[in-house]
Amino acid sequence: MTSLTQVKQYGLYVNGEWETTAEKMEVLNKYTQQPAAEISVATKDDVNKAVASAKDALKNTFSPYERYEVLMKAAELLLSRQEEFAEILATEVGKSIRESRGEVERAATTLQISAEEAKRIHGEGVPVESAQGSENRMAFTVKVPVGVVAAITPFNVPINLVCHKLGPALAAGNSVVLKPAEVTPICALKLAELMEEAGLPKGRLQVLTGDGAEIGEWLLENQDVNMFTFTGSPRVGELIRSKAGLRKVSLELGNNSATIVHKDADLEKAASLISQKSFNNAGQVCISVQRIYVHTNIYTVFVNKLKEKTEKLVVGNPMDEQTDIGPMIRLKEAERVEEWVKEAVEEGAKIELGGKRDGAFYLPTILTNVNDDMKVCRQEVFGPVVAIAQYDEIDEVISKVNDSDYGLQAGLFTNDLQFAMKAAREIEVGGLIVNDASAYRVDHMPYGGVKKSGNGKEGPKYAIEEMTEERIIVLNL
Repeated sequence: MTSLTQVKQYGLYVNGEWETTAEKMEVLNKYTQQPAAEISVATKDDVNKAVASAKDALKNTFSPYERYEVLMKAAELLLSRQEEFAEILATEVGKSIRESRGEVERAATTLQISAEEAKRIHGEGVPVESAQGSENRMAFTVKVPVGVVAAITPFNVPINLVCHKLGPALAAGNSVVLKPAEVTPICALKLAELMEEAGLPKGRLQVLTGDGAEIGEWLLENQDVNMFTFTGSPRVGELIRSKAGLRKVSLELGNNSATIVHKDADLEKAASLISQKSFNNAGQVCISVQRIYVHTNIYTVFVNKLKEKTEKLVVGNPMDEQTDIGPMIRLKEAERVEEWVKEAVEEGAKIELGGKRDGAFYLPTILTNVNDDMKVCRQEVFGPVVAIAQYDEIDEVISKVNDSDYGLQAGLFTNDLQFAMKAAREIEVGGLIVNDASAYRVDHMPYGGVKKSGNGKEGPKYAIEEMTEERIIVLNL
């Protein structure tokens, strides 16, 4: 197995060309904390050139079948280079090599789904002839691209989440200006190479690297950008929405995901799934389990089972096949999580497992005796920490889950159909996962939240709806 042992230089991808800039930025190997690559830092002129190129590309025909062919070819190429991309992911993100392989496979699936959806975009007939005086008219709608889509993606899933924006945008006939996270941009840059090899027309994809705040501001200033699709923090999401004006905005802004374990649940299954879906990618997943509500009758048994499962997780070098959990994305993030746990303990929480930091590594941590006002419950930890609380009544636990600024996804383990249906109606989330943890996701399902978790949906079919406009055509016969 090889890794990024040499510091490779990457340029911007603008108008089908690779361009280097005077200013550079290092990308670290998250395990060694040593430079793994060097990227170019885009200027305002680079941003405006990229947007102009993306707009100009829209003048050239790119038919639905051509979009299908390009996206399917890109998926095929990505799968053929799965190990290469997985090693890049493990290096620049710090997630385990096994999890990285899974992300690459999912990214290819996302492109395949997007390709299929490119052939299914359609309007509908509108019965205008039923209106008095319009008896000789017929009407139908067509879906047209929004135009230039600015896609701003996060560090934690830097190839699949890129594909979740790029795939649907291209399938819908748009051009894309992509800004990947500055700490994990290499997969996106390599994907641009792959899209070019797959036959993507010049100008349909631009990739800008560098400081996210600056590039985001310049994109917002450029009125030729027709839509923004962003995954990241609520603070930045609110900023984008406030400055985008009347342009389309789709936002996925995180969560402090709750999962309920009811008294009739299969505890072995619940403990296994929650352990898997709380700590993968060091807990740096928007729908990772963070808050666990356990019925009083089974509380002690469940806590012991979860500890038993979690103790088996291996923390270490992401390139090691045995590793389950690698380092966090930055040292300062691990230090922040350490501080939040320390604060919770000072407020009365008990550490059942973990609670220790080693550099950028933070051990999988289980807290009990928590209250809903602690940061580890109220805010988004985005780290390998879960907080377990007890409940007695169904209405009580639904209220606790809803007592959050967020509402992306939640989990519920129960065999009580009435409870499941009540939860489906009353829990305020974009997705409720029954008999699995909150972190379940497949790539063709609608994915998005309510409240501070954002608006709009991912999942290629649903994202295409966001990335197209409906136009009505009326014929006077």
